[in-house]
Amino acid sequence: MPPRKASVLVVDDDGRMLRMMARILEMEGYRVQQAGSGEAALEAFDEGTPDLVLLDIMMPGMDGYAVCRRIREFSQVPIIMVTAKDSDEEKVQGLDAGADDYISKPFSSSELAARVRAVLRRTRSWGEQVKPTFRSYDLAVDFARHRVTLGDEEVNLTATEYKLLCYLVHNAGRLVTPDQILEEVWGEDYVGEHHLLRVNIGRLRHKLKDDSREPRFIATRINIGYMFLKPDQG
Repeated sequence: MPPRKASVLVVDDDGRMLRMMARILEMEGYRVQQAGSGEAALEAFDEGTPDLVLLDIMMPGMDGYAVCRRIREFSQVPIIMVTAKDSDEEKVQGLDAGADDYISKPFSSSELAARVRAVLRRTRSWGEQVKPTFRSYDLAVDFARHRVTLGDEEVNLTATEYKLLCYLVHNAGRLVTPDQILEEVWGEDYVGEHHLLRVNIGRLRHKLKDDSREPRFIATRINIGYMFLKPDQG
Protein backbone atom coordinates (compact mmCIF):
# COMPACT_ATOMS: atom_id res chain seq x y z
CA MET A 1 0.00 0.00 0.00
CA PRO A 2 1.50 3.41 -0.97
CA PRO A 3 2.13 5.89 1.87
CA ARG A 4 -0.70 8.28 2.67
CA LYS A 5 -0.22 11.76 1.27
CA ALA A 6 0.01 14.50 3.88
CA SER A 7 -3.05 16.76 4.06
CA VAL A 8 -2.93 20.54 4.37
CA LEU A 9 -5.78 22.84 5.38
CA VAL A 10 -5.34 26.18 3.60
CA VAL A 11 -7.21 29.15 5.08
CA ASP A 12 -7.54 32.57 3.42
CA ASP A 13 -10.45 34.93 2.74
CA ASP A 14 -8.87 36.03 -0.56
CA GLY A 15 -10.22 33.54 -3.10
CA ARG A 16 -7.38 34.05 -5.58
CA MET A 17 -4.72 33.57 -2.91
CA LEU A 18 -6.56 30.53 -1.55
CA ARG A 19 -6.72 28.86 -4.95
CA MET A 20 -3.09 29.73 -5.73
CA MET A 21 -1.78 28.19 -2.49
CA ALA A 22 -3.98 25.13 -2.92
CA ARG A 23 -2.77 24.61 -6.49
CA ILE A 24 0.91 24.88 -5.46
CA LEU A 25 0.46 22.30 -2.71
CA GLU A 26 -1.56 19.93 -4.89
CA MET A 27 1.23 20.05 -7.48
CA GLU A 28 3.62 19.05 -4.67
CA GLY A 29 1.48 15.99 -4.00
CA TYR A 30 -0.43 17.09 -0.89
CA ARG A 31 -4.12 16.54 -0.27
CA VAL A 32 -5.62 20.00 0.24
CA GLN A 33 -8.68 21.27 2.11
CA GLN A 34 -9.72 24.90 1.59
CA ALA A 35 -11.50 27.33 3.92
CA GLY A 36 -12.40 30.95 3.19
CA SER A 37 -12.87 32.12 6.78
CA GLY A 38 -11.82 31.35 10.33
CA GLU A 39 -15.16 29.80 11.14
CA ALA A 40 -15.03 27.60 8.02
CA ALA A 41 -11.48 26.57 8.95
CA LEU A 42 -12.60 25.18 12.31
CA GLU A 43 -15.45 23.29 10.62
CA ALA A 44 -13.07 21.85 8.01
CA PHE A 45 -10.59 20.88 10.73
CA ASP A 46 -13.33 19.02 12.57
CA GLU A 47 -14.44 17.18 9.42
CA GLY A 48 -10.98 15.94 8.46
CA THR A 49 -8.03 16.52 10.78
CA PRO A 50 -5.18 17.80 8.57
CA ASP A 51 -1.46 17.16 8.99
CA LEU A 52 -0.72 20.89 8.73
CA VAL A 53 -2.63 24.19 8.64
CA LEU A 54 -1.58 27.11 6.42
CA LEU A 55 -3.37 30.05 8.01
CA ASP A 56 -3.71 33.65 6.84
CA ILE A 57 -3.72 36.20 9.66
CA MET A 58 -5.76 39.09 8.28
CA MET A 59 -9.31 37.82 7.83
CA PRO A 60 -12.63 39.47 8.71
CA GLY A 61 -14.54 38.02 11.65
CA MET A 62 -12.35 35.38 13.28
CA ASP A 63 -8.78 36.27 12.29
CA GLY A 64 -5.83 33.91 12.06
CA TYR A 65 -4.67 34.55 15.63
CA ALA A 66 -8.07 33.53 17.01
CA VAL A 67 -8.20 30.42 14.81
CA CYS A 68 -4.71 29.42 15.90
CA ARG A 69 -5.57 29.81 19.58
CA ARG A 70 -8.78 27.79 19.14
CA ILE A 71 -6.93 24.97 17.40
CA ARG A 72 -4.31 24.94 20.15
CA GLU A 73 -7.05 24.28 22.71
CA PHE A 74 -7.44 20.74 21.36
CA SER A 75 -4.65 19.97 18.85
CA GLN A 76 -0.89 20.32 18.39
CA VAL A 77 -1.09 20.05 14.58
CA PRO A 78 1.63 22.17 12.91
CA ILE A 79 0.46 25.67 11.90
CA ILE A 80 2.16 28.06 9.47
CA MET A 81 0.92 31.65 9.64
CA VAL A 82 0.80 33.73 6.44
CA THR A 83 1.96 37.23 7.42
CA ALA A 84 2.39 40.63 5.80
CA LYS A 85 5.82 41.31 4.29
CA ASP A 86 8.44 42.34 6.87
CA SER A 87 5.91 42.56 9.71
CA ASP A 88 7.84 41.32 12.73
CA GLU A 89 4.88 42.18 14.97
CA GLU A 90 2.59 39.81 13.04
CA LYS A 91 5.24 37.09 13.10
CA VAL A 92 5.74 37.32 16.87
CA GLN A 93 2.00 37.51 17.60
CA GLY A 94 1.44 34.45 15.41
CA LEU A 95 4.12 32.49 17.24
CA ASP A 96 2.71 33.64 20.58
CA ALA A 97 -0.71 32.35 19.52
CA GLY A 98 0.82 28.89 19.02
CA ALA A 99 2.02 28.82 15.41
CA ASP A 100 5.08 26.76 14.50
CA ASP A 101 6.32 28.93 11.65
CA TYR A 102 5.37 31.77 9.30
CA ILE A 103 5.75 32.76 5.68
CA SER A 104 5.62 36.38 4.50
CA LYS A 105 3.66 37.62 1.48
CA PRO A 106 4.56 37.79 -1.34
CA PHE A 107 6.19 34.38 -1.62
CA SER A 108 7.15 32.08 -4.47
CA SER A 109 5.74 28.64 -5.05
CA SER A 110 9.12 27.09 -4.21
CA GLU A 111 9.32 29.02 -0.92
CA LEU A 112 5.83 27.90 0.13
CA ALA A 113 6.60 24.28 -0.72
CA ALA A 114 9.89 24.43 1.17
CA ARG A 115 8.25 25.88 4.30
CA VAL A 116 5.58 23.18 4.30
CA ARG A 117 8.17 20.42 3.81
CA ALA A 118 10.34 21.80 6.61
CA VAL A 119 7.50 21.98 9.12
CA LEU A 120 6.21 18.50 8.24
CA ARG A 121 9.74 17.13 8.67
CA ARG A 122 9.78 18.53 12.21
CA THR A 123 6.64 16.56 13.05
CA ARG A 124 8.51 13.31 12.54
CA SER A 125 10.07 11.47 15.42
CA TRP A 126 13.27 12.86 16.89
CA GLY A 127 15.51 9.88 16.32
CA GLU A 128 14.34 6.47 15.22
CA GLN A 129 15.75 4.34 18.01
CA VAL A 130 14.08 3.78 21.36
CA LYS A 131 16.01 5.74 23.98
CA PRO A 132 15.75 5.91 27.74
CA THR A 133 13.79 8.59 29.52
CA PHE A 134 15.65 11.80 30.32
CA ARG A 135 14.97 13.17 33.81
CA SER A 136 15.82 16.43 35.52
CA TYR A 137 14.11 17.28 38.81
CA ASP A 138 10.38 16.62 38.15
CA LEU A 139 10.73 16.83 34.36
CA ALA A 140 10.74 13.61 32.32
CA VAL A 141 11.18 13.29 28.56
CA ASP A 142 10.20 9.81 27.35
CA PHE A 143 11.80 9.52 23.90
CA ALA A 144 10.19 6.18 23.16
CA ARG A 145 6.66 7.48 23.69
CA HIS A 146 7.37 11.08 22.65
CA ARG A 147 5.89 12.13 25.99
CA VAL A 148 6.91 14.96 28.32
CA THR A 149 5.72 15.15 31.91
CA LEU A 150 6.26 17.66 34.68
CA GLY A 151 5.51 15.98 37.97
CA ASP A 152 2.26 14.09 37.44
CA GLU A 153 1.09 16.30 34.57
CA GLU A 154 1.68 15.75 30.87
CA VAL A 155 3.12 18.77 29.05
CA ASN A 156 1.42 19.40 25.70
CA LEU A 157 4.09 20.55 23.26
CA THR A 158 3.86 21.30 19.57
CA ALA A 159 6.07 19.21 17.28
CA THR A 160 8.53 22.09 17.04
CA GLU A 161 8.61 22.65 20.81
CA TYR A 162 9.19 18.93 21.36
CA LYS A 163 12.07 18.81 18.89
CA LEU A 164 13.55 21.96 20.45
CA LEU A 165 13.36 20.41 23.92
CA CYS A 166 14.87 17.15 22.65
CA TYR A 167 17.79 18.98 21.06
CA LEU A 168 18.46 20.90 24.27
CA VAL A 169 18.30 17.85 26.55
CA HIS A 170 20.48 15.81 24.19
CA ASN A 171 23.03 18.59 24.72
CA ALA A 172 22.40 19.00 28.46
CA GLY A 173 25.29 20.74 30.18
CA ARG A 174 26.61 22.08 26.88
CA LEU A 175 26.18 25.64 25.61
CA VAL A 176 24.63 25.79 22.13
CA THR A 177 24.39 28.91 19.99
CA PRO A 178 21.12 30.22 18.52
CA ASP A 179 22.25 29.37 15.00
CA GLN A 180 23.19 25.81 16.00
CA ILE A 181 19.69 25.33 17.39
CA LEU A 182 17.98 26.95 14.40
CA GLU A 183 19.89 24.83 11.90
CA GLU A 184 19.26 21.59 13.75
CA VAL A 185 15.61 22.13 14.72
CA TRP A 186 14.29 24.30 11.87
CA GLY A 187 16.84 23.79 9.10
CA GLU A 188 19.73 25.72 7.57
CA ASP A 189 17.40 28.20 5.85
CA TYR A 190 16.42 29.51 9.29
CA VAL A 191 19.91 30.46 10.51
CA GLY A 192 19.74 34.07 11.73
CA GLU A 193 16.02 33.94 12.62
CA HIS A 194 16.81 34.63 16.28
CA HIS A 195 13.44 36.16 17.15
CA LEU A 196 11.78 32.91 16.02
CA LEU A 197 13.98 31.00 18.46
CA ARG A 198 13.41 33.49 21.31
CA VAL A 199 9.65 33.15 21.03
CA ASN A 200 9.79 29.36 21.01
CA ILE A 201 12.23 29.27 23.94
CA GLY A 202 9.83 31.55 25.82
CA ARG A 203 6.86 29.29 25.05
CA LEU A 204 8.81 26.21 26.09
CA ARG A 205 9.88 27.82 29.36
CA HIS A 206 6.29 28.80 30.09
CA LYS A 207 5.04 25.26 29.57
CA LEU A 208 7.85 23.86 31.73
CA LYS A 209 7.13 26.48 34.43
CA ASP A 210 10.74 27.55 34.20
CA ASP A 211 11.75 31.02 35.45
CA SER A 212 14.31 32.58 33.13
CA ARG A 213 15.69 34.63 36.06
CA GLU A 214 16.30 31.53 38.18
CA PRO A 215 16.13 28.64 35.70
CA ARG A 216 16.01 25.00 36.64
CA PHE A 217 16.02 23.82 33.04
CA ILE A 218 16.89 26.34 30.30
CA ALA A 219 19.53 28.97 30.97
CA THR A 220 20.33 31.89 28.70
CA ARG A 221 23.91 33.01 28.29
CA ILE A 222 23.47 36.54 26.96
CA ASN A 223 24.90 37.09 23.48
CA ILE A 224 26.18 33.49 23.44
CA GLY A 225 23.38 30.93 23.49
CA TYR A 226 21.32 28.53 25.60
CA MET A 227 22.05 25.60 27.87
CA PHE A 228 19.84 22.90 29.32
CA LEU A 229 21.07 22.69 32.88
CA LYS A 230 21.97 19.48 34.58
CA PRO A 231 20.65 19.34 38.18
CA ASP A 232 24.09 20.26 39.56
CA GLN A 233 24.43 23.30 37.31
CA GLY A 234 23.13 26.81 37.86
